[in-house]
Amino acid sequence: MKILVVEDEPKTASYLRNGLVENGFVADVATQGEDGLHAALTGDYDLIILDVMLPGPDGWSVLSSLRAAGRSSPVLFLTARDAIQDRVKGLELGADDYLVKPFAFSELLARVRSVLRRGPTRHPDVLRVADLELDITRHQAFRDGRRLDLTPKEFLLLSLFVRRPGEVLTRTFIAEQVWDMNFDPGTNVVDVHVRRLRSKVDDPFERKLIRTVRGLGYVLE
Repeated sequence: MKILVVEDEPKTASYLRNGLVENGFVADVATQGEDGLHAALTGDYDLIILDVMLPGPDGWSVLSSLRAAGRSSPVLFLTARDAIQDRVKGLELGADDYLVKPFAFSELLARVRSVLRRGPTRHPDVLRVADLELDITRHQAFRDGRRLDLTPKEFLLLSLFVRRPGEVLTRTFIAEQVWDMNFDPGTNVVDVHVRRLRSKVDDPFERKLIRTVRGLGYVLE
């Protein structure tokens, strides 16, 4: 699932992105209203987390433009504006939820999942590829009914593969999504973690799921 965060405060934006990625989401960040609107109109996002007070078009205007363009992506307002009239305005403009800052990330995460479950398509809490099963909510993984003992980083890496079966994931993309960093060709951090993941997901089983695509990256098939 892909989430767009439109938030102009750098620390808050980084906190949100890191927290969402750690919980199995792919998250992009825009720091201005204009950039957020462009991303929302041109990207394919399952949810948009939107601040109200933004440089350029504010959150109200971004949402109004989205709905006027016929885009029905769920929107969760996350803002310091806590007046009742602000909440009402946000919901009347077409927002799906409204959360006031300061906030607890656990509550935000619960609201994100609730909005996604109410969306046009139900996003499953359990993902399956062949005999591999991931329970996103409980952070548990199983292969052929056997529980896999994964670290949080390994679970995040595996969930990235499972959400994109058959798609070749480059080392750069994996580094950006799992470690929130630009890939350094001189490091083998991605290869080391994929090798450790394979030792748990593939090595004990006859059928191998994670394949190396020479010169490009990895794919789960």
